[in-house]
Amino acid sequence: MRFVVSACIDSAIAKRRELSRKLTCRRYHSPAGIKWNPKFNEIRLFSSVMLKHSDKGKSPYGSRSHRLGITFVVGILFVSALLFCFSSKNQDSELELRRQITNSVKPELQSHSHPTVEIQNGTNLIWKIPKSPKAVLFIAHGCHRKASDFWDKSSDCPQCTGLPEERLLIRSALARRFAVLTVSSAGTCWSLGKEKLVVENVIKSWVKKHKHERLPLVALGASSGGYFVSALATDLKFSSIVLMIAEGVFDQISISKQYPPTLFVHMPKDVYRQQKIREFLEGLRMEGVDAAEIECMDLPLSPGFLADRIPGLDRGVSAKLFKLFREKGFVDEKGYMKRDGRRTPWKQALSGYKISLEESLVTPVEEELNLAFAYHEMTSLQSEQIFSWFESHMG
Repeated sequence: MRFVVSACIDSAIAKRRELSRKLTCRRYHSPAGIKWNPKFNEIRLFSSVMLKHSDKGKSPYGSRSHRLGITFVVGILFVSALLFCFSSKNQDSELELRRQITNSVKPELQSHSHPTVEIQNGTNLIWKIPKSPKAVLFIAHGCHRKASDFWDKSSDCPQCTGLPEERLLIRSALARRFAVLTVSSAGTCWSLGKEKLVVENVIKSWVKKHKHERLPLVALGASSGGYFVSALATDLKFSSIVLMIAEGVFDQISISKQYPPTLFVHMPKDVYRQQKIREFLEGLRMEGVDAAEIECMDLPLSPGFLADRIPGLDRGVSAKLFKLFREKGFVDEKGYMKRDGRRTPWKQALSGYKISLEESLVTPVEEELNLAFAYHEMTSLQSEQIFSWFESHMG
C-alpha cells in the first residue's frame, strides 16, 4: 500500500512543482527517530505555501476560513490522485491478463510431439517420456474426453485431437521433465469400482516397465477425472495430486495424514462446487494433509483471443467470431462472456455471418469459450502454479 500511495503522491505533486519552485521554503525535519519521507514533506510544503500565500491581507477569521478551504481542496486533489492511480493500476492489470493469456502458448513448448500409443489389457494409453525425467504424471480426463485429446495429431497418433487446454498442460509437463501417462476411461466418465483397480495396475506396470520406480508419482484429474484421482489416491502412493474443477469424493473415502498433498484448481462461479471444496479443504487440513486451492476467474475475449489459443484458427476468423459475439450480445461491453459456451447459441449464428469454421475447430472454440466464462472447464493458465505444487512436494 505504501508504494501505491507514494506513486499517487508523485502524480499529484507533479502538476504543482512549477509553482513550488518559484517560492522559497524551508525543509521540514522529522523528529528524532522518525524516518523522513520526502513525499510527505512535499505535501506539507505545498499546503504551507498555499496557506501562507492566502493569508496575506486577511483578518485572522478570514485567514482561518481560507485555511479550511485550501485544506479541503488539497484533500480532494489527494483523493482524486489516489483514485486515478488505482484506475491506472486496474488498466495495467487488464493488460497483464491479456499478456498472460497470449504468452501461455510458449514457443519452447512447441517441440514436444509424437507420443507412444498402446493398449494394455484393453485400456488405451498414450504417453511420452522426456530426457532425464524427474517425476511421473498420471492424468485422468473429464467426461466425454479421451487420452487422445491431450496430444497433437501426428503420424504416431493420427486419432489425437490436441484440444487447446489439454495440449498446453502436456507441453508444460514435458518442458519441466515430467514423464506423462494419459489413460482413457472405459466409459464416458470414470467409475470408482473395478476401473480403479484396473488403472492402478496399469500405472504400476507402466512405471515398472520403464524403470521409474524411484521417481515421484503425481496425478492430475479434471472433473470426473478429479473424482477418480481423489479415490485412487487412497490405494496408490502419490507424492501430491491436483483436482481440477472437482471437489473429490472425500465424503465417501477415509482420510488420514498419509493422504497426498492436494491442490484444488476450481472456478468459483460454480458455487456449489466451491462450497464443497472449502468444506473438504478444511477437513483435509484437520487431518494433517497439506491442502490448497487456486481460483480461476473469467477472462475477457478479444479479436485475437481464440487465434492465440487454438492452433490452426485463422486470426481473421477469430476477429469475425469476436464481432459476432459483440453484435449478438454474447459478450458484454468489456468482452466477458454472458453465458457458458455450451449454453451460448454461437454455432447457430455462424451462417448468418458467413463464417466458415472447420468441424475440427468447433470443439476447441467451445472449450475456450467455456474457459473464458470460467464455470466448468479444463485450464492450462495455472500450469505454473500446478507444476510448482508438484515440485514442492517431491521430497
